[in-house]
Amino acid sequence: MTPLVAIYLLWLVWITSWIVAAMWVSPTIKHAGLGRELLYRLLVFAGYVFLFGFVSTRYDMLYRVWRTQSGTLGWIMVALVAIGFTFSWWARIHLGPLWSSSVTRKSSHRVIDTGPYSVVRHPIYTGITLAALATAIVHGAPTSFFGVALMTTGWYVKARLEERFLREELGPEAYDAYARRVAMLVPFVRWPG
Repeated sequence: MTPLVAIYLLWLVWITSWIVAAMWVSPTIKHAGLGRELLYRLLVFAGYVFLFGFVSTRYDMLYRVWRTQSGTLGWIMVALVAIGFTFSWWARIHLGPLWSSSVTRKSSHRVIDTGPYSVVRHPIYTGITLAALATAIVHGAPTSFFGVALMTTGWYVKARLEERFLREELGPEAYDAYARRVAMLVPFVRWPG
């Protein structure tokens, strides 16, 4: 088995388990609405398309930065994909029935600031981004790195939308103290907003 095959298997297991776990959620009280979510959904979808090479041109192979089909670097990237997915699953389990694929308010919604949410405010997106970056490194294609950039931008847009929505729904005082303490997507890295 090559690192790329191992990575694809990890993505398949993660996506399948993520979809199955979607049945374990609390009732939704309020939804941000598709209009507010359209941009991040398009960015993330386009990111996946580019990451996995569904739009690669026939010349993409000529422009590969490197190809890590085997060797130590490839297996290190497999480990990083596994770590990313483990981190995102830890966050999802920690959220429990408050999780949603959309920007929503659930019954008995509150700010979660423990577990992975004490490391970053959006650990699911952090974990997926780490897995996507490690996947792009193994692919070595410029289109894959472009996919990671699109996906990361989409997760950032969604995170900002979620934070605005939670401030509106739960009150700014409930969320702002948490936002001041914990980094958004990259542990210990702060930037305005």
